[in-house]
Amino acid sequence: MAMNKNTSFKYDYIISKSDLVQPGSPAVYQLKPKEENIGPLKRMTVGKKDPTKTNRTILLVGETGTGKSTLINALVNYTMGVEWEDNVWFQIVEDEKRSQTQSQTSDVIVYEIFGFEDKTLPYSLTIIDTPGYGDTRGTEEDVIVSQRLFDLFRSEDGVHEINAVGLVLKATENRLSDRLRYIFDSAVSLFGKDVEKNIVALLTHSDGRTPKNALKALEAANIKCARNEKNQPVHFLFDNCQNEDRTEDTEDLKHSDKITTKGLRQFTDFLEKTAPQKLETTVDVLTERTILTASIQNLRDRVELIEKKQEEIQQIQEVLKKNEQEMKKNENFKIKVKKPYKDKETINGRAVCCNKCEEKCHYPGCTVARGPECCKVMRYSRCTVCSGRCHHKAHVKENWIYVNKVREVEETLDDVKRKYEENKAESESKLNLLEILRKKTEDLQKDKDKWLEESFQHVVRLEQIALNTDSLSTLVHLDFLIEKMKEKGDTEKVQKLEEMKSRVDEGTRAGMRYGFGKLSAAVKSMMK
Repeated sequence: MAMNKNTSFKYDYIISKSDLVQPGSPAVYQLKPKEENIGPLKRMTVGKKDPTKTNRTILLVGETGTGKSTLINALVNYTMGVEWEDNVWFQIVEDEKRSQTQSQTSDVIVYEIFGFEDKTLPYSLTIIDTPGYGDTRGTEEDVIVSQRLFDLFRSEDGVHEINAVGLVLKATENRLSDRLRYIFDSAVSLFGKDVEKNIVALLTHSDGRTPKNALKALEAANIKCARNEKNQPVHFLFDNCQNEDRTEDTEDLKHSDKITTKGLRQFTDFLEKTAPQKLETTVDVLTERTILTASIQNLRDRVELIEKKQEEIQQIQEVLKKNEQEMKKNENFKIKVKKPYKDKETINGRAVCCNKCEEKCHYPGCTVARGPECCKVMRYSRCTVCSGRCHHKAHVKENWIYVNKVREVEETLDDVKRKYEENKAESESKLNLLEILRKKTEDLQKDKDKWLEESFQHVVRLEQIALNTDSLSTLVHLDFLIEKMKEKGDTEKVQKLEEMKSRVDEGTRAGMRYGFGKLSAAVKSMMK
C-alpha cells in the first residue's frame, strides 16, 4: 500500500518537523515536541495553545506492557485527524519496548496536543502519563510519582481540572495481578470522592467483543469508577496495531484500526460530555495524606521518646525507693540510668527537620521542595508536624534526620533534683522528688495522648474527602494507631479504626503484598 498522494500535502508541515523512524506502510514518524519542565516534571508540547479553544485532560495509569504508550500515540493521531487511508503514523511516545528504559527515569510526563482543533475533535488534548508507577525501583519511587502529580495539580502553570482518569489494562485480563491492583490503588487514592464518575477503564489488545473477563476482574477488585446503564465499569476498547506493517494481513489490520477508531470516538465523546472535575479536593487529599504520613512517622518518634523518658523516670523512682536510707547518709550518692537523647543520623536523600523541637518533620518523600518553606507539611509558614508547630525558619532541609538514642549515664541525687525541680511550679514546691517524678510521668502521658488524637483526626479527615479511604497509604498506619489507642484504653476510637481496617478488600491486600514485596526486594538489593 503506497502512501496516499494527499498525505504529503496534508501533513507536510508536521512531517518537516518530525524524524522518519520507519519507511513503508505506514510511514512512521517521531514527533519532536517542545520539551520543557514544570518544576521537576517534563512537559512535551506539539503545536501552539489557542486560549480561545477548550481543552480536555486525561490521566493514564497502567503497567508496562499493556499498550499504554501505543494508546497515547493513538490519541495523538486521532486528535491530528490521521486516518487509515493516509497510511502514515505519528508517535509522540516511542514504542513500548524502547520506552521501558525511559520509564525507569521518568516519573510523570505531560503531553499537550494543540492546533488541531476541529480536525477530529473540537478541543485540544492534554495527556498525563505516569510511567513510574509500580516499576521495580521500590515503593519510595511511587511516593515520588504521587508527589510529582501533587506539584502538577497545585502549581500555577500546572493542571487544575481533569476530565478522565484512564485505568489501562488488557481486554484479555481475567484477574488483576497484585502489581496492577497496587498501581490502580495508588492512582485512585490520589483523588477526592468527586472524581469517581470520571474514572474509566481503557481496554487494550481488544478484538472488539465485550471484554467479560476484564470487566469481572475490575468488579472483583472493587475498583471505584464510573458506571454505565448496565452498572458495569464504563469502558472503551482499543487494538494496538496501528503502526504495524500493512503489506501483510491488511484486512485484519484494517479491522483492528476500526476497533480502535470506534473506541477513540466513544472515549472522546465521553470527554466532551462529562463535566470536568476541579482538583481542589484532590489537592486536599494529597495534602492530608502527606501530613498524615509525616505526622504518624513523627508521632512514632515522639511516642518512642516519651516512653523512653517514662522508663528513665521509672528507673529513678525504683532507685530512690530502694536506696532511701543510703541517700540520707550520702549526699553524693550516685545512680545509673538509661537516658534518652537526640542525635543526627545521615540519610540517603534529604529531609525537613525542626532544629528547635529536634524532630523529623518530613521524611521520606520530601524530594521536590527547594527548602523548608516550600515543604508540603508547611501551612501559613508554620509546620503542621513538629511539636511546637514552629515557623519554617526553625527548620532545615539536609541529608540527616533526628533519631532517638539511649545512653547510660551516672548522676548524683543533686543532678536529678536540679533536672526535675528547676521548672516546677510554686504549687509543687512542697512536693518531694518522687511525687514530682510521678507528675512528670502523667504529663508525658498527656502529651502522648494529644499526639495520638491528632493523628486520629487526620484519618477521620481522609475518610470524609478521599475516594479511596481504605488505601495502602492509610492501611499501613492503622495497626500502629490501633495498638496505641488500645494502650490508652479508648475503645471507641479503637472500634472506629478496626472498622476501617475490616473494610479493606482482598484487592487492596494484594496490592499491599506487592508493595511490601517491592520493599523487601529493594532491601535485599541494597544488602548485596
